[in-house]
Amino acid sequence: MPGWPQAALVAAGALVLTWLVLVLLAWRLPPGLARDLAGFLPDCVTTARRLRRDPRVPRRARVAVLVAMLWVLSPIDLIPEFLPVIGPLDDVVVVALVLRYAARTVPGEALFEAWPGNPDLLRRILGLGPVSPPGPGSS
Repeated sequence: MPGWPQAALVAAGALVLTWLVLVLLAWRLPPGLARDLAGFLPDCVTTARRLRRDPRVPRRARVAVLVAMLWVLSPIDLIPEFLPVIGPLDDVVVVALVLRYAARTVPGEALFEAWPGNPDLLRRILGLGPVSPPGPGSS
């Protein structure tokens, strides 16, 4: 099987192997900001899927979530993906803006129920700030 089919199979195998290595490395990250950032886009995809099916979400928010999903999946980017570090930046910015829009139109409990990651990270993205632990004098 010489020629382009063999090259396509080798390229696909290398791509899948690279993804597996990246997933394993991200999974082994210690808890903290780096782990939160590594899981940001997967958490956004899960949130978008859940919000699309939630009856509490208004239609215009569903359309915004769909547009964000299409933006992330689109091969056309403002910043090419192959640039290290800044490549996925346009995707992250669009997703963060859509999440902020959704936070204004979607009930808060629906948004936080749909978010699989650290709720403090979602609060920071939405501009709500992290939840402060209760002080010694609070009840």
